[in-house]
Amino acid sequence: MNIWLACVLLCLQLVGSVDRSRFKTCHQSSFCRRSRAQTESFYEVESSSIHVTGHNLEALLVNTETNVKYKLELTGLQDHTFRVKINEAYPLKPRFEVPLVLQQVETAPIEEVSRNENSIQLALKEARDNTVSVNFKPLRLDFFVGENIVMSLNSRGLMRFEHLREKGAADQEANDTEPDLWQESFGGHTDTKVNGPTAVAMDFTFTGAEHVYGIPQHADTFSLSDTTGTDPYRLYNLDVFEYELWNPMALYASIPFMMGHSKQSTVGVFVLNAAEGWIDVKKGETGILGSLSNMVSGSQPQKQVETHWMFESGILDMFILLGPGPKDVSRQYGLLTGNTPLPPEFSIAYHQCRWNYNDQDDVNMVNSKFDEHDIPMDVMWLDIEHTDGKKYFTWDSRKFPDSIKMVENLVSKGRKLVTIVDPHIKKDSGYWVHNDLTSKGLYTKNSDGGDYEGWCWPGASYYPDFLNKDARDYFAEQYKLENYKGSTLDVYTWNDMNEPSVFNGPEVTMPKDKRHIGDIEHRDLHNIYGYLYSMASHQGHLVRADNKLRPFLLTRAAFAGSQRYTAIWTGDNTADWSHLEVSVPMCLSLSVAGMHFVGADVGGFFGNPDGELMVRWYQAAAFQPFFRSHAHLDSKRREPWLFSAGEMSLIRQAIRTRYSFLPFWYTQFYEAEISGVPVMRPLWYEFPQDEGTFGREGEHLIGDALLVAPILKKSATELSVYFPGNELWYDIVTNEKLDVSGELNIKAGYDKVPVYQRGGTIIPRKHRVRRSSALMHDDPVTLHVALDRNGKARGSLYMDDGSTFEYKDGKSIYLEFTYENEKLTAKMLKEPGMETKVWLEKVIVLGGGPINNPAKIKTKTDETYVDTMYEPATNILTIRKPGVNLGQEFTISFE
Repeated sequence: MNIWLACVLLCLQLVGSVDRSRFKTCHQSSFCRRSRAQTESFYEVESSSIHVTGHNLEALLVNTETNVKYKLELTGLQDHTFRVKINEAYPLKPRFEVPLVLQQVETAPIEEVSRNENSIQLALKEARDNTVSVNFKPLRLDFFVGENIVMSLNSRGLMRFEHLREKGAADQEANDTEPDLWQESFGGHTDTKVNGPTAVAMDFTFTGAEHVYGIPQHADTFSLSDTTGTDPYRLYNLDVFEYELWNPMALYASIPFMMGHSKQSTVGVFVLNAAEGWIDVKKGETGILGSLSNMVSGSQPQKQVETHWMFESGILDMFILLGPGPKDVSRQYGLLTGNTPLPPEFSIAYHQCRWNYNDQDDVNMVNSKFDEHDIPMDVMWLDIEHTDGKKYFTWDSRKFPDSIKMVENLVSKGRKLVTIVDPHIKKDSGYWVHNDLTSKGLYTKNSDGGDYEGWCWPGASYYPDFLNKDARDYFAEQYKLENYKGSTLDVYTWNDMNEPSVFNGPEVTMPKDKRHIGDIEHRDLHNIYGYLYSMASHQGHLVRADNKLRPFLLTRAAFAGSQRYTAIWTGDNTADWSHLEVSVPMCLSLSVAGMHFVGADVGGFFGNPDGELMVRWYQAAAFQPFFRSHAHLDSKRREPWLFSAGEMSLIRQAIRTRYSFLPFWYTQFYEAEISGVPVMRPLWYEFPQDEGTFGREGEHLIGDALLVAPILKKSATELSVYFPGNELWYDIVTNEKLDVSGELNIKAGYDKVPVYQRGGTIIPRKHRVRRSSALMHDDPVTLHVALDRNGKARGSLYMDDGSTFEYKDGKSIYLEFTYENEKLTAKMLKEPGMETKVWLEKVIVLGGGPINNPAKIKTKTDETYVDTMYEPATNILTIRKPGVNLGQEFTISFE
């Protein structure tokens, strides 16, 4: 195959919508087909083998059809969590267990509550209302919070565990006469399975729930759809051009985490398996076991969602997170896989990207045009064309003759640069990275031990084996400034194509029978390839800055735990209203699965958005965590000033609004690192009892304070907004107070995005918007105090240097604001470890009563008075120029 043919294949991918024929259905995936056909359980616990110790239960399972035995481990973990692990007891060789994803997991003591000939019941010793009942024949596990079942495993008998075997051995579980057990073909590619059939599967029933969420990445609704009449949701990291919407096809990331929610409880399931997976969802079902007492006396039918998880290989390593609320489940999941760390301040501002900015002059022109049009911007991005012939860690010296000067020009205005570094390595004897990886033996291998060669942007390419620590270490070293010549510490990294994308591979990815260190097949670890690559890049950013500066990375492929290293975006979307609409549920699904730093390309990567779509997309994306405009090579240029004057003004307004909220965003990210609760969150996170929020699409919250309902339909000038709970809400632009619960029709002209501050909250903002966040770092803050029905409000403000890890050593300021009885109090939530130039410019109190007296500002060392202004028509009280430094505690009261 020559490079011309590869380019033809690529062009075919780039034209029109996704070619479904290039990607498998469940029926075309033999293990999915076998697993989905199963109807009864063959697995039983050998009760005589049960052994209970301080933290876990161990027992043998037997498949009654094959007599193969398995080891069951049930372990108590800290914070209301159980781990259930099933593996072969006597395998022909060790089965792959996913490494490097879990944090150090702390076990928790369990105790035996009861036992009889049919079952055993265990409880977490420090949370005795969290119990599990293990039924022996057939195997079934029921998890309880209090007396109520919230989760059942194998209640439908769909567990499957295909044991390792010699080819040709008699086998009743998967008869050798069935096709595709040892070799499978698709799309002209043949997958040789040296280990034969190795699928594992388990059913999980969310008792009491009507909705489940998570398992990203799919271009579908936030509340997962019933798959009874369709393919299951697929988890298999793939490079899908112009992906279709509202279906369960696999995309770039695979995070096997699901959350079920009801008024009574929230439960999470995390399955640590990195092989190809499929998950069926069956909604609207009812069960008969509702509580411990009902197991004896009978019960009323319980609503439930039934799910069926199927993976091609590996083991069953399952975590049951018992909440009981959504924020509890997020915290529990964060303890397992880590929380999103506080990003550098610039990265939560606005990013400008394109495939590709042509050369150094083009970058300089775009940089100055943002200033000329008074539009803030923090980061310029360069795609693959900036390199020397698609060789990463290099520059095209003709287009970018002085990259350091270009970066310095950006930095002089408080800006940064991001360059792309993909994992495929060009086959080029003059390229040091390729030569080093070859000589060190660090590429992924063919079955014969030779280096695997595929095709990607450079043409013939090789793929590092990132399971090998030596490969990750080598890649990390390349980010050092002496190796990545022409870069500086102000150049950050974009990891794309890391599913990995292989243009001539099966389903545009690496064949499953390629080999990694330890003779591990790629099929076992496919979904962590991009994760391991992110680890290497993150390590590189630490190494190059002597572990002093916080990295910023963006990835396309991800797995559970990727949030510890990188931000993510929703991939190669299209300039279409439906893609704007789907950006909200896609971001929410990733958010609840731990990837808090998430966004979608503004305007759509493919195609040419008109002015209306571009404006509405900016308005929506300004209230999503990662805020970047990006476009395809063949798309028309679409910088804000290329639209009409009116549309550019609205785009400017949206970006400037984002910058005014940066103190709030930064505080939310800091609190997310501590709590594990996503920054962008569904309404039911804050209103878990409001059933009207459970299936609501198109709205979300930022923190607990901002309700965002963007316009997602063409020509729409009004929107039905759902206001959850029984709260007061304040328009962030007009400050109009809404006393509403449920649906309300909101007028939303071209210049309007419905965003509301929740009554009872205090939001810090900066209204002196400058050309970049760095230039605003020391600017004064305005507090927006939105009172609830009781005249109270609370909020917080977090500050540090915005770039280093010194905040982990206490060099930060973390203030809590409370407003009660017409008194604003600022208290330190921890001892301040730094000084700040930031001061309080204004306090705006929404929804309060008339006050015409001066405000008394009292600090530890001083007491002053300032003027106030009250507007009776709007019930807005403004305290002008309090002037107090925000590195101290203070009160503001009225006399």
